[in-house]
Amino acid sequence: MSQPIKVMVVMPENNTTIVPEMTALCPALEPLAVARVKRPPGTLLLEDLPAYGEATMEAVAPFAGEPWDLVIYGCTAAGFLGGRRGNARMVERLRERTGAEVVSTAEAMVDVLRESGVSETAVVTPYLQPVNDGLRGYLDESGIRVGTLNSFFCKTTAELGAITESEVLGLARRTVTSSSQSLFVACSQLPTLRAIAELRRELDIPVWSSISATAWAGARALAGRGVSMQFDDAVR
Repeated sequence: MSQPIKVMVVMPENNTTIVPEMTALCPALEPLAVARVKRPPGTLLLEDLPAYGEATMEAVAPFAGEPWDLVIYGCTAAGFLGGRRGNARMVERLRERTGAEVVSTAEAMVDVLRESGVSETAVVTPYLQPVNDGLRGYLDESGIRVGTLNSFFCKTTAELGAITESEVLGLARRTVTSSSQSLFVACSQLPTLRAIAELRRELDIPVWSSISATAWAGARALAGRGVSMQFDDAVR
């Protein structure tokens, strides 16, 4: 019997989506260890980042003595607000603390869109304007233009957690235009497990979400270390 793959997800304490969707996309990862990061009840702002960074390290501390195959930094909004440099610093802190390979959701977005061969994307988010601006800047810095962006503009984590997959589908369809090269649904709380395959068939362009991109990046990182794992991003 092969050894289980040891993966830890570092995520906001309110997140209810990333674990079930990640394990559906990558069944070999079940069970996932979870480090829940304490956060304010409102959506993150730039001024929250220093405290959020320390809360992230506190959440990881109880797990730091174990050997991990992979650590996933699934705090999407924090990654966008901090920019690529800030996100890279947090990834490095997690790598130093855990001794593991670390994949971040924010950088997975860039990598998967580059892998898809696009230079422009439509984007759906639940975020307020400061995070949306951070996302635009993050992609622009990476050479990918945001063509259109629509948001649910959630003010609280309760509003964010109430969004349904049907609502995500509806906003996605209103966001994509005839010139969109791809579609990205940003935020690892938004439910997208079945929506991705449906939108790909309907739109005939690359469609990714924060969770599917992170699962893809995680599988690639593990493969680079000689760990083979099935990644099924066509769950229906």
